[in-house]
Amino acid sequence: MRKIQTQGVHHITLIGADRQTSIDFWEGVLGMPFVFDQPNLDDPGQGHLYFDPGDGRLITIFTSEDRKPDATPVPEATGSLHHLALNVSQATFWQVARRLDARGVKHSGPVDRGFMDSIYFRDPLGLRIELASYRFEPPEGCRHADVMIEAHRIRVSRGDTHIEREHLADAIEHLVERRQSSLSADRGARNPY
Repeated sequence: MRKIQTQGVHHITLIGADRQTSIDFWEGVLGMPFVFDQPNLDDPGQGHLYFDPGDGRLITIFTSEDRKPDATPVPEATGSLHHLALNVSQATFWQVARRLDARGVKHSGPVDRGFMDSIYFRDPLGLRIELASYRFEPPEGCRHADVMIEAHRIRVSRGDTHIEREHLADAIEHLVERRQSSLSADRGARNPY
């Protein structure tokens, strides 16, 4: 038996309401360019809209003019989607609450997750959306996941309950020491003052 190795999320498809609600939310609120439009090939009576969330991947929406927006929260049952998390920069993150307030959208306000900042709200169809912003940039040649696993190891070794900024800083330092060469025999901290 062998694994089936994935290489990232290809796309996410959601059941939407009417076409304009999808365009107004995904492009008009979240700024995702509307990049492709065709019928749903499994049900030609529905539309299939494609949006770019900013990383070249796709979020697609099945639409039907027969479905109207219903803001009732999506059920939280086994097998259901709890929330969809989207990445935003720190510069954007600190504007989100005010921009949602301007639309009259209820939200959680900023939530401290230790390694990232989050804010939660619901789309016009009741789906919980999280806008998340990492508090760090990974070193050159590393991914966010590389920093997270290293920070997790540091956190566990110290007996801490969750990842904090210090774990991230130490993780980045460890990754740089392992991945980047130096002519110095001793790369330890020094005080030249």
